Amino acid sequence: MAAEPVWSVDPRTGKPRERVAVEATTEDVDRSVRAAHEVRESLADRTGRAAFLRTAADLLDGARERIVATADAETALGPVRLTGELARTTAQLRAFAEVVEEGSFLDIRIDLPDPGATPPRPDMRRWKIPLGVVAVYAASNFPLAFSVPGGDTASALAAGCPVVIKAHPDHPATSELCAGLLRGAAAKAGLPEDVVVLVHGFDAGVELVRHPLVAAAGFTGSVRGGRALFDAAAARPAPIPFHGELGSLNPVVLTPTAVEERAEEIGAGLAGSMTLGAGQFCTKPGFVLAPSGEAGDRFLDALAAGVAATGPAVLLDHRMREAFVAGVAARAALTGVRTPVTPGAGDAHTVGAGVLTVDAARLTGREGGSEGGSGDHHLLLEECFGPVTVVARYDSRAQVTEVLAGLPGNLTATLHIADAADDEDAAPFLAALTPLAGRVLVNGWPTGVAVAAAQHHGGPYPATTSTSTSVGATAIERWLRPVTYQSAPARLLPPELRDGNPLGLPRR
Repeated sequence: MAAEPVWSVDPRTGKPRERVAVEATTEDVDRSVRAAHEVRESLADRTGRAAFLRTAADLLDGARERIVATADAETALGPVRLTGELARTTAQLRAFAEVVEEGSFLDIRIDLPDPGATPPRPDMRRWKIPLGVVAVYAASNFPLAFSVPGGDTASALAAGCPVVIKAHPDHPATSELCAGLLRGAAAKAGLPEDVVVLVHGFDAGVELVRHPLVAAAGFTGSVRGGRALFDAAAARPAPIPFHGELGSLNPVVLTPTAVEERAEEIGAGLAGSMTLGAGQFCTKPGFVLAPSGEAGDRFLDALAAGVAATGPAVLLDHRMREAFVAGVAARAALTGVRTPVTPGAGDAHTVGAGVLTVDAARLTGREGGSEGGSGDHHLLLEECFGPVTVVARYDSRAQVTEVLAGLPGNLTATLHIADAADDEDAAPFLAALTPLAGRVLVNGWPTGVAVAAAQHHGGPYPATTSTSTSVGATAIERWLRPVTYQSAPARLLPPELRDGNPLGLPRR
């Protein structure tokens, strides 16, 4: 049977642009993984890895106009957004080059022998080594920063792991372009091109996570798709780490005093955050607890005005558009749900942003009985991918705490408090939000993930399937495992662990 073609599709029209590649067969995936596995030792030298990462960043920057044009044609995200995303992507590659050179990611720990200790302590030297070939699954909503040249790829290469990347079907031409640049950067840095390999196709993605030479996987996408791959990774004869980012509601809590102080400012800020990128950010604030009363009404009016002023948006593909239209319709039809701005279909290719509101009591089961209680309203506490947010109006601190207790895990949680120091709700609400997310913001908006050493982009399930981050310097830790050498002769130790610290690395 002939391999199926892979087409690049214009989401603005739904029409195919060009045939890009063919879907990988089981044999193709096997060849790709084995090719990457065979060249893994070429990444052992940290100086070469750092040079490779910087060269990749330079080549991507040099092809900026072509990359942005190709990605825009496949995603409709726009040149401004994509130019910024490319800059973030190349900055991330350069940041990991610095991490590799600095060396603290190796986590070197040395305990010298002490025969007089109880019990006696032998010579022990611990560091971290790369796992092996990493499978990377590209994301639909970030064709650069979370796809072929993105954080999973950059951090895995920095760790010394070759990557086999499964392209996302929404941007295959962008994936091919970026993969070619990464492979070219490898050759330019004196490394084999097969430290980066690209495959296409749904079946290829499943085969990839099952391949015995794949040592770990990184995924950004839907709960359904991610959970299927996570289960496949766990069901292998030798299970592997699967670092999946699956879905997030990203709750926001507004204290009464914050809303009294700056209702209009908060409403406008939320409107900008939830419609950014047509609401297709994994950190979109999709659920808000706002107080009842006059100040809460002013906040809602400002939010509605900001959302209503947003023009029609093209989503990443027509399948996502259909899911959004169906999802907001099901939510709007629930008992007690109101639509200050009705979300849904625009023309045949666009959607309109919207706002849904509900009394918080309906989310606790304390209002409406069996037909109007929390059992019917669970949809409001699930992510709806696209430009919509749900505002639940609360009457008491206890109501906020009860609703938060029913939320799933999230990437982010946000609290807006008054500038004054006497906001008595600030501490209790912050304490209630902290268990829910990997990043907790105060008086800000979550759509914006800085690439920094202290960043954590992850959270309790279903936000992620592990406790790791996919953004920031510590993302490299996902692709390493610790090894201790006990009583090994000096001549057998790697230079990183020898007496005298010949490489000048950070050590404990």
